[in-house]
This record gives sequence, structure tokens and C-alpha cells, in this order.
Amino acid sequence: MRIEFYGLAFDTPSVTFQLASPWRASFLEHRLFEAVRKATQVAEEKGPDEVQLEITDPKIWRSALQAVARVLKGWQEDAEPGTERRSWRWLLEADTDDHGYDHNGEVVSLLGFLRVSLDRENPGEPAKGEDIDLEGFSVRIWPQKGSH
Repeated sequence: MRIEFYGLAFDTPSVTFQLASPWRASFLEHRLFEAVRKATQVAEEKGPDEVQLEITDPKIWRSALQAVARVLKGWQEDAEPGTERRSWRWLLEADTDDHGYDHNGEVVSLLGFLRVSLDRENPGEPAKGEDIDLEGFSVRIWPQKGSH
């Protein structure tokens, strides 16, 4: 399937949303995963310490990405007016050797994580910023078979 990720295009057999270590994941990470599950209507696969949703249709991918954006926009709107500003962005990472395998010996794939930022201002005090990586919620874009 061909997917688009904020201007980047990928040919991939599937995309996997993952909630790792659900007992340690934040409320926001659970909300994101639940929104994707509801928007996609995909059966979840439960592992010993993770839950996954595998997507193989580009229309379902777009619905999932829109669901994530809606949750994060709602989270932004929950900020305290005038004293707090919230933002978010995707961080993409992959590691590979010259043969197309990652550090675990698996075929390389692209991982996406979310980073949320909180900027707080109080009168008479300097602004305080905080970045939080939501490592419990991620998306993996798998490579085409035989592409390495």
C-alpha cells in the first residue's frame, strides 16, 4: 500500500500502531491507542507486554492518523489559557547497517514516536518548558518484502 505521512510517501505492506507496556503507559498514550483502535476497527493483537494494531489499507491509515491528530489537538485545547502552551510533533527514527538490518538483526523499518511539549508561564517568572517523549505509543512503517 502507498501511504502519506505529513508529506512523506511510503510504499509499505503494513503499518503497526503499538502500545508498549500498557501498565506503564500514560493516560494520553492510552487515549491515542484507543482512538486509533476505534477509528480503524482493526482487531488488536495482544502480546505479553504490548498491544498492536496492524493496518494494511491506506484509507484506514488516513483514519488512524486523523484520530491521533484529533486526540492531540484536544489535549492542546485542555491547556490552561494564558499560562500554558502545548504542542506536539512526530519523531521518526530508524537504524540500519549496510545490509538493511537494525541492531537486533531485524529488517530495518521506520519508527514514529510522539513528543509533547509543555510551556508554562507565570507572571514574574521565566518561562519553563518541558518535552515528554511518548515512547509507549508508536507507529512502525514496515519495509517492502525483499527491499533490503
